Amino acid sequence: MSKGEDEKATRRAEIVRADKQYVWHPYTPMQRYIDEVDPLVVERAAGARFFDVDGRSYFDANSSWWVSTLGHNHPRLVAALGRQAAELCHVSLAGVTHEGAAKLGEELVAIAPPGLTKVFYSDDGSTAVEVALKLALQMWHNEGRPARRRFVALDGAFHGETIGAASLGGVEVFRKPFAGVLLECIHVPTPEGDAPSDAGYARAFEALEKLLAEGSDTIAAVVLEPLVQGATGMRMYDASYLRHARALCDRYDVLLVIDEVFTGYGRTGSMWACERAGIAPDLMCLAKGFSGGMFPMAATLATRRVFDAFLGAPERAFYYGHSFCGNPLGAAIAREVLAIFREEEILAKAQPKAARIGTAFAAMGEIPGVSRARSLGMIGALDLSKGEYLGALGWQVYAEARRRGAYLRPLGDVVYVAPPLTIADDELETLLGIVEESVRAALR
Repeated sequence: MSKGEDEKATRRAEIVRADKQYVWHPYTPMQRYIDEVDPLVVERAAGARFFDVDGRSYFDANSSWWVSTLGHNHPRLVAALGRQAAELCHVSLAGVTHEGAAKLGEELVAIAPPGLTKVFYSDDGSTAVEVALKLALQMWHNEGRPARRRFVALDGAFHGETIGAASLGGVEVFRKPFAGVLLECIHVPTPEGDAPSDAGYARAFEALEKLLAEGSDTIAAVVLEPLVQGATGMRMYDASYLRHARALCDRYDVLLVIDEVFTGYGRTGSMWACERAGIAPDLMCLAKGFSGGMFPMAATLATRRVFDAFLGAPERAFYYGHSFCGNPLGAAIAREVLAIFREEEILAKAQPKAARIGTAFAAMGEIPGVSRARSLGMIGALDLSKGEYLGALGWQVYAEARRRGAYLRPLGDVVYVAPPLTIADDELETLLGIVEESVRAALR
């Protein structure tokens, strides 16, 4: 081992020592991590790759939990951060404003689904959903209907980590430890089948209609991940369900909340997944791609009807907020993200990449041991065996992919890709090849 290699090894060992002694990792069985895991130690990132302290590169196949929609360290975002940092890093939004927050709000409303006219800023996807839940509850309270306190979500739903957002969760392993303190949420069947004519769609339509018909006077909102339920295993469903839900919410005067934290910013092919259904929600939650992986910032968009319920006497106001609400750094980056989407034609350029993902995953669906393949936009997913969330097969694929130069964190036995929309065509081909090789090796 050369002197340089020895120095790298020493540095890496020291980082891992400190990490395992002091850091508590998210979504990680820590005993196994401490005893068995040799972690990636990332030093820098660029585009669709990150680089470890040894200098080896890895494709970031999942966009680092779906946030790096435009790739890592996009030069325009780095420049925007630097310009803003030189002028104003932080100011509260309590009785104060600044150009970034004001103009970002205007730009978001300009491209949002029709009717969403107000923007409330927060920190991340969980808090964007938390804001939506509190807005819904207080709106009904302010309108004199405080009995409307229950929520409706899909089986297998995942909407975040706060107590409110976790209340919507349909992934039992996430929800169970907190069951006694959660808001009341009724879970309805996710549409199942390959087409809206399948029986699984009819059952889902009927279940939602029956629930709203019988209990709308106690329901505050229906909350949906549009078209793709990400964390539960990339479950995908047809846009007809969103249209059905919108019509039912209109009929029974129930709010519709659409959680675009994962699906927004082009992940499903259009800017917002609900666009593909031709519907507009009453509240829409944005995060992840919102700031291109550069800064923790999010927003909840609301209709005028929701906003107006908070006008009038001081006690009707929405007394809620975060220290970094509307932060100038995050606002500057979020505005630059929107500019990049416009000026670099991100959505149009992603279309052939999405088609390539679809073709590749359809072919991988024929690999022995793969039970189901699917794709939508810049997402491709495979179920291995039964597709269990705590299954081990996906992690075998992860290990194979890591050896081949890709970070392919699975959802249990669901292996998926959600790469940056800007990944180069040749890099996408290499990544898809690694996925196929890794799946075949793990299932051999």
